[in-house]
Amino acid sequence: MTTLTSSPPLSPELLQTIDAYWRAANYLSVGQIYLYDNPLLKRPLQLSDVKNMLLGHWGTTPGQNFIYAHLNRVIKQYDLDMIYVSGPGHGGPSVVANTYLEGTYSEIYPEISLDEEGLRKLFIQFSFPGGIPSHASPECPGSIHEGGELGYSLSHSFGAVFDNPDLIVACVVGDGEAETGPLATAWHSNKFLDPATDGVVLPILHLNGYKIANPTILARIEHEELEQLFRGYGWTPYFVEGDDPKSMHEAMAATMDIVVEQIKGIQHNARVNGDLTRPRWPMIVLKSPKGWTGPKVIDGVPNEGTFHAHQVPLRELAKHPEHLQQLEAWLRSYRPEELFDENGRLKPEIAELAPIGDRRMGANPHANGGKLLRDLKLPNYRDYAVHVPQPGIMGIGDTHELGRFIRDVVELNDTQKNFRVFGPDETVSNGLEAVLNVTNRQWDARTVPGDESLAPTGRVMEMLSEHQCEGWLEGYLLTGRHGLFNCYEAFIHIVDSMFNQHAKWLKVTNHLPWRHKIASLNYLLASHVWRQDHNGFTHQDPGFIDHVVNKKAEVVRVYLPPDANCLLSVMDHCLRSRHYVNVVIAGKHPAPQWLTIEAAEKHCAAGISIWQWASNDDGGDPDVVMACAGDVPTLETLAAVSIMREHLPELKIRVVNVVDLMKLQPESEHPHGLSDADFDALFTTTKPVIFAFHAYPWLIHRLTYRRTNHDQFHVRGYKEEGTITTPFDMTVMNNLDRFDLVMDTIDRLPQTGKKGAMLKQKLAEKLVQHKQYICRHGQDMPEIRDWKWSPQP
Repeated sequence: MTTLTSSPPLSPELLQTIDAYWRAANYLSVGQIYLYDNPLLKRPLQLSDVKNMLLGHWGTTPGQNFIYAHLNRVIKQYDLDMIYVSGPGHGGPSVVANTYLEGTYSEIYPEISLDEEGLRKLFIQFSFPGGIPSHASPECPGSIHEGGELGYSLSHSFGAVFDNPDLIVACVVGDGEAETGPLATAWHSNKFLDPATDGVVLPILHLNGYKIANPTILARIEHEELEQLFRGYGWTPYFVEGDDPKSMHEAMAATMDIVVEQIKGIQHNARVNGDLTRPRWPMIVLKSPKGWTGPKVIDGVPNEGTFHAHQVPLRELAKHPEHLQQLEAWLRSYRPEELFDENGRLKPEIAELAPIGDRRMGANPHANGGKLLRDLKLPNYRDYAVHVPQPGIMGIGDTHELGRFIRDVVELNDTQKNFRVFGPDETVSNGLEAVLNVTNRQWDARTVPGDESLAPTGRVMEMLSEHQCEGWLEGYLLTGRHGLFNCYEAFIHIVDSMFNQHAKWLKVTNHLPWRHKIASLNYLLASHVWRQDHNGFTHQDPGFIDHVVNKKAEVVRVYLPPDANCLLSVMDHCLRSRHYVNVVIAGKHPAPQWLTIEAAEKHCAAGISIWQWASNDDGGDPDVVMACAGDVPTLETLAAVSIMREHLPELKIRVVNVVDLMKLQPESEHPHGLSDADFDALFTTTKPVIFAFHAYPWLIHRLTYRRTNHDQFHVRGYKEEGTITTPFDMTVMNNLDRFDLVMDTIDRLPQTGKKGAMLKQKLAEKLVQHKQYICRHGQDMPEIRDWKWSPQP
């Protein structure tokens, strides 16, 4: 066990001030959960003083108030640059109370003033219609982490300190939260922290013993086992345990001093002495009762120190008058008359504990990252363009071309160090290998001969955990930097719920004027569904798009560039954008290139357009619209068009390609949406539309169901058919192949008559021939492998 003997004790006066500050935060926290009026208890508490709906979470709150008070002291004493991350779910009463006490809350929300009326409003708004949520939400100053979803506090915290050498993130980890997979994995983030160039995460594991209704694992294992666990993770744990406030204040103060001195010593050793040996960073384990200082027993049932303290301990006060008496006794136990003056302002000698200005955790600019955001230096993406003398020339793979652009983004921003690439061991696999020509993967664990591109400092962050990559990137963005997350398309689903929360954060902060906009969360999804033929069914899932479009239109964008030049244009746009989630899906395998860089710019700016060079309707009414979105659907669509141009030359065909998926929605539903008139000009109001789509076909129907011509849309896409097979067979299995697209068209164009029937029969035979060939040779037929775009006149 780590013992604490070296730090001199604080003066009794200072410890009393810390205790008073803690009591004030606890009083405000209970007031937020319960009180509608009488905020200073100037008269006996009445039922009318209590809210009709009692909502909130008390159990974690007093422990977090205790931590915050002690952090205030060391911030001020050591002049620390620190922010606070509240991991335990609904710790909202604590963060609101503490930002109010330090004055930040009232500066942002002047109506919540530092007086009795302000206190009343502070109490009423909590978990109240028209008010604020019960967790550490975006509305609360100082928050970069919404505690409504558990498991990501540590990864967010590490993302915040990368490239922030002076920043310390005090990350409170709940013992229930610690049971989640992402949090358990996140302890390993210390192997990626460079003590010379990055900041520090100070984890504070808050063991209060219980979740909603069950004990927590880490609170019930033996002390020795818990200490060994964290030493095994590479941390130096310091323990503060008990329930007596006086001794706990003394122990916490001594521990804080030791921890801060240890952090400073590690940084000095790395930055001055050049010792980059991976340090064992300190952490604190705080063991205190759940619902500490609350009612000890309610209706004969123990409360403090049990799961019963998790939410609102005293309920149904109208039915149980004794509960109202207990509530008043509970509130008065904090002695509010000692804490606040007659006007409701925190007494100056207590308020003195809080830091001032930007050193307050609620006012720290890192917790409002848009304040610190600087534009990326971007090279001219046109300099990386693929030369396309005619449509259909073969390229090396779209993401490989993009990799050269991202490489130079990294290099151009090396001085200001505000851009990183994140991915779960897939940066090379996804075609971005060029990035490693100018930087390394950041790695502070041991290396051995044969390791490649590993160094204590690097711009690439790889860990085989999508959760950590997402959490690191979110923390990096929320504190004012830029980044790119590359991932296999099928496995990005692992972070579905994390994307949810980030999108909701963006949506809420869009409407908070004091929150500055941050850089967009950019996903590059490669190794996609249509070219996972070597991995098979387990790696084939394009459904992340469906998940994304559920979020508010004001924050989500989905791009399906058909070739490398379009991908370059799209990525340049995404890296410049603010406050969006951008999902870009691109291929890494050799594929045809369709557009010159000039044409790609125009096409991507429009988001959707007619490819006149592939069409033969001459600007008049077509017989059919062949639409496509995605690289492989575009290839199969153009191959289908070439077949029809050869065998059914009288058909008037229009080819429409979609880069920006949101263009399909009405303008009333999405800012990028097309007007009905513009949509009809592309797709007509009466003609059949054969739509080849990258993902699940029903998404196109969902986006276009309000359109005049929706009944004529016939969509082909992925329909859960896949295995280890050839690239073309993947399209055949899902009826997205060129032969099926032609047959679909013939079925909807009776004017093709006998010629159409004969062609359909021929193509059905081709499909049989295809199956026979791949089963014999293990590759696609030469006419598929060697196909080139060459439309008939």
